Amino acid sequence: MESKLIVIAIGGNSLIDDPKHVTVESQYEAARKTAAHIAKLVKDGHRVVIAHGNGPQVGYILLRAEYSKHILHSVPLDSCVADTQGAIGYQLQMALDNEFHKAGITNKVATVVTQVEVENDDPSFHNPTKPIGSFMTEEDAKERMDKEGWSCKEDSGRGWRRVVASPKPKAIVELDTIKTLGDNGLTVIAAGGGGIPVVRDENGMLSGREAVIDKDLAAALMAKQLGADLFVISTAVEKVCLNFGKPNQKNLDTITTAEAKEYIEQGHFAPGSMLPKVQAVVDYVESTGNMGLITDPAHLYEALYGDKGTKIVK
Repeated sequence: MESKLIVIAIGGNSLIDDPKHVTVESQYEAARKTAAHIAKLVKDGHRVVIAHGNGPQVGYILLRAEYSKHILHSVPLDSCVADTQGAIGYQLQMALDNEFHKAGITNKVATVVTQVEVENDDPSFHNPTKPIGSFMTEEDAKERMDKEGWSCKEDSGRGWRRVVASPKPKAIVELDTIKTLGDNGLTVIAAGGGGIPVVRDENGMLSGREAVIDKDLAAALMAKQLGADLFVISTAVEKVCLNFGKPNQKNLDTITTAEAKEYIEQGHFAPGSMLPKVQAVVDYVESTGNMGLITDPAHLYEALYGDKGTKIVK
């Protein structure tokens, strides 16, 4: 297969094998497993740009802030995203470098701390719905709403949680940097956690916003703007399914964007889970005419060269 530019989006949860025993060492081991599969693609001559999720990792930062709120300042959400871009990028850089070394690959790896521009008047800023952080009592939630201006909502009888905006990504600020690195043969890690949400004022100045950008939508935008030949979302399952978890579950091998939209309308894909992934791939495929792919880390290589994973075509 000829050399392709491939954008791969991996989930933040994919860096956690056991949610009950989370350590930096265990997250590195999970990153190493994913890196080993990506190394096979690089060894075959493909250029790779990696985006990653950070939901659990941002949650840990916020939880630490909760425990230390009486002695330390709070950490703004845009800074939390930047922190995790650096930390997860470091783990992936090390894991990829080690896997490249074992495979005799001379490619270098770089992480780009990436800002993603959003619209200041995005509707989600007026109606925040993305839950973050730990659960609170109603009393604590109302105190935070009064004193810190948080938006909080009750979550299915489990308690109250802070909710933030999830605006649509409009532009990758460091796109030229990412492209230059990729064009010069580097494997690039970028737009981690959907990117650091920023807005640009009438004078062209950037400032951060307390928001969470969907990782898959940001990765799809990056894939389009880089002119990627293939967009891959790596998730927890090998294939996208209809009637997931039911006796009549059906695995999907290759579907068109029209079929994907029909399945979305029928409610087959869960919001906050498979739905945004399918939507992101459909957006990429319709915009570029190229193929999109959804699979798990263990089948990245076989999905590209064989019959694993779910392919979405125009």
